[in-house]
Amino acid sequence: MAKSDWAMDHVRRYRETGGADGHIWRGHDGNGNFPCLLLTTTGRNSGEARTTPLIYGRDGEDYVVIGSQGGRPVHPFWYLNLTQDPAVEVQVEAETFAATARTADGEDRERLWNMMARLYPPYDDYRAKAAATREVPVVVLSRA
Repeated sequence: MAKSDWAMDHVRRYRETGGADGHIWRGHDGNGNFPCLLLTTTGRNSGEARTTPLIYGRDGEDYVVIGSQGGRPVHPFWYLNLTQDPAVEVQVEAETFAATARTADGEDRERLWNMMARLYPPYDDYRAKAAATREVPVVVLSRA
């Protein structure tokens, strides 16, 4: 499955401007202002760098992202990639740094889910859509 044109354009603009264009995403409907980072994983089959723009939240020094894929029944490729290799690269605005990814669980997962759903309310709908086939992952990105 090819990455959508809007996502590839988002990555390009974000990188070209050091996040000045792309760090704040207006949403598909043009409503809201959601902070975005760029997450680069290593393709589990190709070994190539794969970059995805994602809405993020902060938990202390860590960054938190959600593998919702709009509630689709399968995990997003970026999540599958980091389960094979949790060493990732993160860009937040103009800063790029190495990080380690982990999937939150238990009470930590629920606390972080609630934080992210307050930031981006459609996550709750996505979780409900996906519930029959998977648990939507909450991923914590910690500086390496």
